[in-house]
Amino acid sequence: MSEQKSEDKFIVTTTINSPSKALKLFSEMEGWTLIVVGDLKTPHEKFRKLNCIYLDPEKQDKKYGELSKIIGWNSIQRRNIGFVEAFHLGASIIATVDDDNIPFDSWGQDLMINREVECDTYKSEVEIFDPLSVTNQSILWHRGFPIELVPQKNNVTYVGKTKRKILVQADLWDGDPDIDAIARLAFNPIVKFSSNILPFCSTDISPFNSQNTFLAREVLPYYSVLPFIGRMDDIWGSYILQQTFPGCVAYNKASVYQERNPQDLIKNLENEIVGYRNTLNLLRNLNDWKTFLPEKTIQFLKVYESFFKP
Repeated sequence: MSEQKSEDKFIVTTTINSPSKALKLFSEMEGWTLIVVGDLKTPHEKFRKLNCIYLDPEKQDKKYGELSKIIGWNSIQRRNIGFVEAFHLGASIIATVDDDNIPFDSWGQDLMINREVECDTYKSEVEIFDPLSVTNQSILWHRGFPIELVPQKNNVTYVGKTKRKILVQADLWDGDPDIDAIARLAFNPIVKFSSNILPFCSTDISPFNSQNTFLAREVLPYYSVLPFIGRMDDIWGSYILQQTFPGCVAYNKASVYQERNPQDLIKNLENEIVGYRNTLNLLRNLNDWKTFLPEKTIQFLKVYESFFKP
């Protein structure tokens, strides 16, 4: 198939699995082009037959060799190569998705990106906003919210409707939600978010993930799924982006159902320790965010950012 389409909206993912129900649906999404970044274990021939742009390992090494090398193989952070590919293909909107998030029929039809939108707005008593705090699932919290603040996270005040230009739209997820391993081990939840949720935001910084999120082109050079920091990869990336673009995020009702791939929850918890130890300090010292990253992550960022320069 041709590797270019006329549309400027792209869906980016990476996977080691065969084409899932979710990816088959995303590949046929009208008005969108799916980019799948392969890994060593990905069944390449199956994706070459799918209606998508498939970047196999050889193609990644040829087009983005330095970036491919520094990320390494067997890594979900290879998604970053898809971000670069979408940017160079002229994307104006990039949706970052996981292969186990099955889109609803309404997915991608309620876009706020690059628009001024009136949102229900909240202020958090602890100055960091948990987007789940104002939903019908407020017993849970978003992955990467500072663990020390969980007891006070629902102490929020509604401050009315405000207008903001939306550069990041984070849609929620029914099914097995994106929460810390501690919460998943404790509650083992399968959720259904209220269908009455309207676009909402906060005056405070807040986490978003890379599993069902829409990004404007202009923020892409400032956002990545950071390697070498475990399961804080997309979350710390979201906080760092907001240092450059404060007040750019809005949340919206669920537009996918997550049939979560098999997970080792204890391993997940171990990979979240860096966040339990450091996320609150990172947020309190966000001007110096680079000091919280390993040297290898800093080196990755130098290479990644170079692909967005004229």
